[in-house]
Amino acid sequence: MCDFDVLLNHQIALRPRWRFTASRNNAMRLTNVSVIPTVLPEKVKPPMASKTANSILVATAPWLFVVLWATGFVVAKLSAGHVAPVWFLGLRFPIACLFMLGVALYQRAAWPDVTHAFHAAVAGAFMHGGYLAPIYWAVAHGLPAGVSALIVGLQPLLTAFLAAFIVGERIHGRHWLGLLVGLLGIALVISPKLHFSGIEGITPLTVALALAGALSISFGTVYQKRFATGVGLATGGTWQYVGGSLVVLIAAYFVEDFFFDNSAQAWFALGWAVIVLSIISITLMMMLIRDGAVSKVSSLIFLVPAVAALMTFALFGETLNLIQILGMAVCAAAVLIVNRKG
Repeated sequence: MCDFDVLLNHQIALRPRWRFTASRNNAMRLTNVSVIPTVLPEKVKPPMASKTANSILVATAPWLFVVLWATGFVVAKLSAGHVAPVWFLGLRFPIACLFMLGVALYQRAAWPDVTHAFHAAVAGAFMHGGYLAPIYWAVAHGLPAGVSALIVGLQPLLTAFLAAFIVGERIHGRHWLGLLVGLLGIALVISPKLHFSGIEGITPLTVALALAGALSISFGTVYQKRFATGVGLATGGTWQYVGGSLVVLIAAYFVEDFFFDNSAQAWFALGWAVIVLSIISITLMMMLIRDGAVSKVSSLIFLVPAVAALMTFALFGETLNLIQILGMAVCAAAVLIVNRKG
């Protein structure tokens, strides 16, 4: 609670007024001549409609964030064939970096020292570049977006085990159970359509790249917790996008041809990625952190693969058979097991 809020809790403060008076022996003494009530501004109560709207926003924000998060996998599918996948991220991340820089300057946030800035950039290299580059490449080469979302959705399990080795967090029985259930779910999802001829579709290469992306964001999350805690959201996010931009730009230079066909689909995908995923989603995340609702997002994250699968089915006709749907449900159960408190 700030000092102004403390003042507002007291509508009237009594302030004594004193003056010097002379006594019979000419000695000076202080006399309290009056007590003047100083009226402080009353705390204005927000209108009922405003409170209701705010309550609705707080209640729906975690669900909205999950839906927006799921569209990231749709964008990977939408841009495939129109933009080189890693180069697509090479365009997106620097723009997002400029946005975070603008937020930091607007907030007049304190910038981290060189050591913490370096650690934030390293965390961003894993959380953004190392995470999305292999995912986008795998989706561009035929891995269904819903399947990629499913594999990445096991990130809470991977993070728990990496945290145990890196920062010494305790592994509970539910983590082992969640890992076994999650692996079973992935096996059910990929086995019906897994093939070993070429690299297109659900192949060992595309599945391995999706797993590499999940491991990368998990490692980046733990690294951030270990070495870059205390860095501001906007300033740390700026340095994170610096690290992520370097990774994808260097990778695009060596493995891609900077292909961009200037189609409406390519520009729409890039615009959605920048405006919705990198601006609106980040702003929504800031609001959730401010309101202490991040735990609600974590409890709903298991829905992302299913939401992504429904979106890609509606937009691109991607389908899952009954065994794969069962596997997706099993993976969702695995994440629920890990996120369960106690």
